[in-house]
Amino acid sequence: MSYLGVDSSLTGRRWIGPTVETERAAEALAQDTGLDRAVCQVLARTGVSAQEAAAYLAPQLRDLLPDPRSLRDMETAATRFLRAVAGRERIAIFADYDVDGGTSAALLIDWLRQMGRTATLYIPDRIDEGYGPNVPAMQELGATHDLIVCVDCGTLSHEPVAAAGCDVMILDHHLGGETLPDCLAVVNPNRQDEDGALAHLCAAAVVFLMLVEANRQLRGQGTKGPNLLEMLDLVALATVADVAPLIGVNRAFVRQGLTVMAGRARPGLAALSDVARLDSEPSAYHLGYVLGPRVNAGGRIGKADLGARMLSTDDPHEARALADRLDELNAERREIEGQVRSAALAQAEARGLEAPLAWAAGEGWHPGVVGIVASRLKEQANRPSVVIGFDGDEGKGSGRSVAGIDLGAAVHRLAAEGLLVKGGGHKMAAGLTVMRDKLEAAMARLSELLDRQGAAAAGPADLRIDGVLMPGAAQVELVRRIEDAGPFGASAPAPRFAFPDMRILNARRVGESHLKVTFGDGLGARMDAISFGAFDGPLGPRLSAHDGARFHLAGKLDINTWGGRQSVQLRLDDAAEAH
Repeated sequence: MSYLGVDSSLTGRRWIGPTVETERAAEALAQDTGLDRAVCQVLARTGVSAQEAAAYLAPQLRDLLPDPRSLRDMETAATRFLRAVAGRERIAIFADYDVDGGTSAALLIDWLRQMGRTATLYIPDRIDEGYGPNVPAMQELGATHDLIVCVDCGTLSHEPVAAAGCDVMILDHHLGGETLPDCLAVVNPNRQDEDGALAHLCAAAVVFLMLVEANRQLRGQGTKGPNLLEMLDLVALATVADVAPLIGVNRAFVRQGLTVMAGRARPGLAALSDVARLDSEPSAYHLGYVLGPRVNAGGRIGKADLGARMLSTDDPHEARALADRLDELNAERREIEGQVRSAALAQAEARGLEAPLAWAAGEGWHPGVVGIVASRLKEQANRPSVVIGFDGDEGKGSGRSVAGIDLGAAVHRLAAEGLLVKGGGHKMAAGLTVMRDKLEAAMARLSELLDRQGAAAAGPADLRIDGVLMPGAAQVELVRRIEDAGPFGASAPAPRFAFPDMRILNARRVGESHLKVTFGDGLGARMDAISFGAFDGPLGPRLSAHDGARFHLAGKLDINTWGGRQSVQLRLDDAAEAH
């Protein structure tokens, strides 16, 4: 049954409200805890009981942090790492070129610097070297180092790891194969011989746990290690930017990491916040949509190590210079992405968006933006999506999945069957390399594997709504209390509220395609809303030409800071005419 009677909104979606059971649970929570009904609707959605509510709203790392030694090879890895530190051995860090890899490297560099040690940072070039360790790079590092630490990569890199000629340890979270590289340690919650209890961790969280274990061993030796709580800003950034599920200890990582970030002690993140004009307290949204893309920009279209260098530097001047460069690259990335996105969407739509897999491939599409375009395609089709850019006969692609469909496992199988040069990833994201003459067969086989998981069963994405609010109730204090039920992101979507039967008081275009709206309930209370990209679809034209019609409006609540004053703003997702 549709919510507020909206079977087809302005964007063509059906609105779905909370189930009867969730409504009852929210009502009981409100009675038992005295919390706001809006907060209880979020807690009820996630199955939190009245007894659990207080602890859930204030997650503590000490209560949620797992024992690092519950992961295989962890004790071995930390012991070898400390031996290298004590013996002043030459350490190299081989990291992936995305945010998770950059923060993982920065964690190790920061920790080592506080211990009076340095390390060589090596991040492969996305275009020239591709993802993960390669034989020439590992041989070169192995010839001049005693220990190589691979972070956010390496689990499938048998040949490059074997070529290193020195000790190698891997701290990763990508899906493991049936066999592991022959090396000192592979710490990975997604190894096939792990129980999956920590499968939601990103690589930076795995690195953090290794440092927790290293500090524990140091305490056993009567020595104190660096303060790890001060490093949670990096773990929080990686967790959100890598779209790790915000459940369990990940919630505490992000909540406490945001508090650390607000202190602006890390020069790189402070500089990046300034160039991004972030003038309010950082939130999970800022990590995912403001800071993360800028850190990623170096690996996508610039020099691969820019992000990691910015995050790890302790020099404010260097941090500002690197942040400025990343901001420039991010603007350039947006322009390149726009060109590829329009071509990919047109191709995928011509192929048909109702198949189990939405995909597109093109000549010269920049490999640094295919992942972002795959994400946009996934949102459009509500299907797992893959976008591939060809350079000659070889294509490098990236995929994004929808909830309940394990794309990484399907891509891994395709590689094992020989249809891909290589491929891997995790449930929600994957990377692959494919030859042109196997493209059609590979995509057909991937579609078949995803179909078996039920990828074709999803209809157009319904709009899920948590409850109803009125403008007069949407106060800054309420939004802060709702945020206590966060952070919101992957596997914990931000709550969306409907404002029924609203009158549009003012609507105007801002920027190229955004819409700014002021609406009211007719009783004196009014509120602002912003809809990004509204003029790329039907929302902008219809609401700006409202002609006095009344609308149900749906979106997420934000706190907007302007001129030192705070007010609540609705991030408008959809609207429907009120009849």
